[in-house]
Amino acid sequence: MAKGSKKIALIGNPNSGKSTLFNALTGLNQRVGNFPGVTVDKKMGSFSIQNAQGQKERFELIDLPGTYSLYPKSVDELVTFEVLCDPENPDYPEQVIVVADSTNMTRSLFLATQVIELNLPTILVLNMGDLAEKDGLTFDLFRLQKELGVPVVLMNARKKSDLSKLKALLAIKTQAPEKDFIKVGEFSPELLERVRESVNVNSDYAAFQVACNYKFISYFKDHPERSKRIQELVVEHEFKPYRFQADESKKRYELIPGIIARNVRQSKSTREHLTERIDNVLTHKVWGYVIFLSILFVMFQAVFSWATLPMEWIEYVFTSMTEYLANSLPPGILSGLLTDGVLAGLSGVVVFVPQIAFLFFFIALLEDTGYMSRVSFMMDKLMRRFGLNGRSVIPLVGGFACAIPAIMATRSISGWKQRLITILITPLMSCSARLPVYTLLISLVIPSDAQWGIFNVQGLILMGLYLLGFVAAIVVAFLLNLWLNEADRSFFVMELPGYKWPDWKTIGFTLIEKVRIFLFDAGKIIVAISIVLWFLSSYGPGERMAKINDKYEALAVDGELDAGLRAAMGSEKLEASYAGIIGKTIEPAIRPLGYDWKIGIALITSFAAREVFVGTMATIYSVGDPDNESSIREKMQDEVNVITGKKQYGLATGLSLMVFYAFALQCMSTVAVVRRETRSWKWPLAQFLFMGAMAYVASLITYQLLA
Repeated sequence: MAKGSKKIALIGNPNSGKSTLFNALTGLNQRVGNFPGVTVDKKMGSFSIQNAQGQKERFELIDLPGTYSLYPKSVDELVTFEVLCDPENPDYPEQVIVVADSTNMTRSLFLATQVIELNLPTILVLNMGDLAEKDGLTFDLFRLQKELGVPVVLMNARKKSDLSKLKALLAIKTQAPEKDFIKVGEFSPELLERVRESVNVNSDYAAFQVACNYKFISYFKDHPERSKRIQELVVEHEFKPYRFQADESKKRYELIPGIIARNVRQSKSTREHLTERIDNVLTHKVWGYVIFLSILFVMFQAVFSWATLPMEWIEYVFTSMTEYLANSLPPGILSGLLTDGVLAGLSGVVVFVPQIAFLFFFIALLEDTGYMSRVSFMMDKLMRRFGLNGRSVIPLVGGFACAIPAIMATRSISGWKQRLITILITPLMSCSARLPVYTLLISLVIPSDAQWGIFNVQGLILMGLYLLGFVAAIVVAFLLNLWLNEADRSFFVMELPGYKWPDWKTIGFTLIEKVRIFLFDAGKIIVAISIVLWFLSSYGPGERMAKINDKYEALAVDGELDAGLRAAMGSEKLEASYAGIIGKTIEPAIRPLGYDWKIGIALITSFAAREVFVGTMATIYSVGDPDNESSIREKMQDEVNVITGKKQYGLATGLSLMVFYAFALQCMSTVAVVRRETRSWKWPLAQFLFMGAMAYVASLITYQLLA
């Protein structure tokens, strides 16, 4: 935080317009970090206001994750709780802005009254004033702020003219409110006093929250003696957190209608009836699913089709850069490292950006309009049978395009168990990177004119591979639900927000943020692994490589090799490389699957990305242009297994390979993102191993049945 800046926390319910207000106040003066110890993004921004003395006063704004209450049910909500309830937290604010949806005062005032009782200087922003007016709502602001004990402003965050009202309040030094809407001291007065002695908190209500949630507070992990002390106090005073939370919530909900009745008036509104009519269609038990599937169809057409051109541009740019540098730099280790290692790794990162941008554009659009909440509500009952919940739907469907943005989208899932299961099964959905592998192998082992009735067999197998991944994901989710333990059962409770037009500025900021996170966080790991793979594939024992160089130098004409000889030399060098040695080493293990050492090399190199399989096959079979799939097919079709004397790529081997790639986690980008989202190597390693085991066993069964 800049020296002399005043730290302000922005808090509100999801869909309250909090992000819109944050963007309106800070503009482009934003940065994104992480809250300590968790994967939750920390959005920060700064702005200045001229105070009454004519001096510029600087403010540092922290956009806390959206929450419905101070009782944390997800990682996001826990972060908000810790920032507001722990004065020793580095992000503890000097002032709080509570953003409330003025069209839903019951839900908004529940959180607002909780925050006010934390004894922090607070401003209540009644946002979406334009929608409230359409709903026939009018507010007695003077009486409301007197009753709540904090300044209240009615505004529309999308209108810059309304921002002046808020800035005028920020320029005035406000005092911490002294309000106790709920007398929590009555629950256990001595306990709260002892908690305040043990932990540095500002109010009885903050002490009450610590007593209720001490098991989940990450701060106590670094101070186990304090956690133990709170636990002893809770046991000593027979404090029942869940019972007292329920009692406190009940009393608060009984209090809020009176506040609304005294300060809010409503005339006849037609907007609510329109929302109900739309909901009757969008959440219908039949048409709701039809509409959702239609939206998904359009979304994936966009992700697959619209992203193709920018992805091709990116590939062209990196290919041109690689060719230019390869021709400009003298041959050697540094040249190879830069062109085939670093640039190859960077291209593998940047090429995913269009898909990430399009997928998150649609997700942000659906969320901002209020439709995503309807989807989550509609699908929750079905998904819960498999240990998931309604919010798992979009990440899973997104996995058909790309697992990377899909896994990043799981942050909206409340409940550690549901989110983890969704992360672990999402890579089983057949992503677009599998498509080049599928199309090559299907065309290799299935004749293009093969028919089953009126259906093309190649198309049926492709559809079957996608269904195979989906069914496997559901089965694994069911098993993980039985295996993973969760201390507390997660409930999916949601109040559907009203429909509204999307805020394009907020959506734009969301896209920039998601792309930046992927490029700079996952990208570092991807580039590092690319360099390792380049080294393994390009170098080997010196004596072996020297013999190959001597052999082809003797065949050179005027020091130059023709394209065929260059391709043959590349193939021999690959076999002699460290990757080739590894391929030969693992050949006994993969032979029961119908694979030889060459396929073993492809399995290793395609860990970078599944589609690398095609390029590796091209190099192995001395094909100069890896995009020329017909040539790859011709070479692979002629390949004979030296042990069996039969064609290497028969139906059994081809289908075995397809099944392997359907299940195996051959994507370092996904591993990097899972590592980032889970904050541990344990889960991506476990995911890699169980998907690898699934791939091996399924491929073994497939080959042995068909061979």
